[in-house]
Amino acid sequence: MRAIWTGAIGFGLVNIPVKLYSAVQASELDLDMLDKKDHSNIRFKRVNENTGKEVAWENIVRGYKMDDKYVVLTDEDFKKASPEKSKIIEIAEFINEADVDSIYYEVPYYLEPEKSGVKAYALLRDALTKTKKAALGNFVLRTKENLCVIKPAGDVLVVNKIRFQQEIRSTADLNIPKAESKPAELKMALELINQLSGEFDISKYKDTYADELMKLINAKAKGKKPPVTHLKIVHSNAKDLMSQLKASLQKSNHKKAS
Repeated sequence: MRAIWTGAIGFGLVNIPVKLYSAVQASELDLDMLDKKDHSNIRFKRVNENTGKEVAWENIVRGYKMDDKYVVLTDEDFKKASPEKSKIIEIAEFINEADVDSIYYEVPYYLEPEKSGVKAYALLRDALTKTKKAALGNFVLRTKENLCVIKPAGDVLVVNKIRFQQEIRSTADLNIPKAESKPAELKMALELINQLSGEFDISKYKDTYADELMKLINAKAKGKKPPVTHLKIVHSNAKDLMSQLKASLQKSNHKKAS
């Protein structure tokens, strides 16, 4: 793996030198965009809006438009804006991870200690494990400030970027009609939830869509016509809710019995 950021974790007056690595990888198939007419690859070019000519990466700069003029920023400018946040994940406080709603979570990364920070890295990891706490901090990655949660996962410290409150849209514009659940329906829904409850095991769940898509691709490559499956979404009538819950319970019972 290739480190995408190097810096340190600020743990009180202790600095723990670390490298940041992406913790995830895509599971979907790598599909190319093609011209429908002759299946030629589609290429995206960075062009000058005025001349129409392609611009090389090394000639591209970033700027902020102010009073119809651009203020051009260099890599050094981004670092100068907040040098400490560009190089240090500063721990602000320790929290209960359960207090962070899932809507705030964004991207996970692995933290690897540099040689000089191995002992302090282990200390923070073990302290978080023992207290069952997570560390809340912030740092700058790729010109953007990020809040983050640091927690142990076995021997590794994982840092999850989380969104700021201001990045979460309000629900005020959603049209959610008021409705009350009938006691009998709620009782049956709770029973269904209890029947389908279990210990969380992520290994039970796989991305099977990519496999099914690959089967279709192989079939088309051999000149075979894939079968067409029509799926119709049926909108449930409120009157049918009780019968649907009963059928769901029966299905769940049958599944458990088999």
